[in-house]
Amino acid sequence: MAEWLRRVGYRASISGMKSVLVKWLIVSVVIVSAAFGADPEAIPLWPGQVPGETHALPPEKDMTTAKDRLVDGRPVVRIGNVAVPTITIYSPPRAKRNGTAVLVCPGGGYSIVAIDLEGTDVCSWLNSIGVTAVLLKYRVPRREGLAQHVPPLQDAQRAMGLIRARAAELGIDRNRVGVLGFSAGAHLGAVLGNQPLEGRTYPPIDEADKLSSHPDFSLLIYPGYLALSEKNFAIAPEVVPKFSPPTFLVMAEDDPVHVENAVLYYLELKRAGVSAEMHLYPTGGHGYGLRRTENLVTTWPDRAADWLRSSGWLRAKN
Repeated sequence: MAEWLRRVGYRASISGMKSVLVKWLIVSVVIVSAAFGADPEAIPLWPGQVPGETHALPPEKDMTTAKDRLVDGRPVVRIGNVAVPTITIYSPPRAKRNGTAVLVCPGGGYSIVAIDLEGTDVCSWLNSIGVTAVLLKYRVPRREGLAQHVPPLQDAQRAMGLIRARAAELGIDRNRVGVLGFSAGAHLGAVLGNQPLEGRTYPPIDEADKLSSHPDFSLLIYPGYLALSEKNFAIAPEVVPKFSPPTFLVMAEDDPVHVENAVLYYLELKRAGVSAEMHLYPTGGHGYGLRRTENLVTTWPDRAADWLRSSGWLRAKN
């Protein structure tokens, strides 16, 4: 706002009627900002050096081209070269908050981050059902010499600790923090949920890293990399259920990423005694996010809201 005031010619020396008008203008701007909501600010995850980062990347940018696939007739923002991972907090109106928060992990094959289709759009939907949404922009592309999920997992663990550290400020319950991921982001969510309940995959930095990084529930939408097609769809070792929270799964049978990712992971969860709900649809492909099409799989947010409600996550915090 200060910059805006400078642009309209505000000076501290203005007096009399001009001063009154300027004060009225300031109050008006504040009221309008509160009514319409300013864009949330991205918060860097790491206070100093990002763990394991030794090589500079080209500048972060939207990698989308005119040749890329449209979803529901609209382009997708594909952010690449992420060297400074962030979280962005989207809070529902105070009166609507139910005390639950969800870390949103967009997909992109660990090469890019589909920041709107599987990110900001999702945060808006979560806010509409009273959930505080925290959008994770994790490091991509894959780092040489490391498993594809290792740096993003560090980012996700750090994010979970920061969310819980700010629970009082955000009006959420530390014991009601879940994860929602798409495609590679769903794989990331599954890996996050199968880490030990305590501890980190990086040296702890501060008090936030002493808090649990384990999600209380997970929603995995058209997940990839859970079942390895090149190994007869064996479950990937990093997601073999050991500490998995209650899980919600959605996938289409004609998904080119292979519906076995959802089906076989669901069976593994059941064998491990983990509560799980899965919805399979005959058509719909991959990468639809929340954008509604003629395919019924795109009604998955309704099923997810039902699951969250029946599990008690949408019940207002006492």
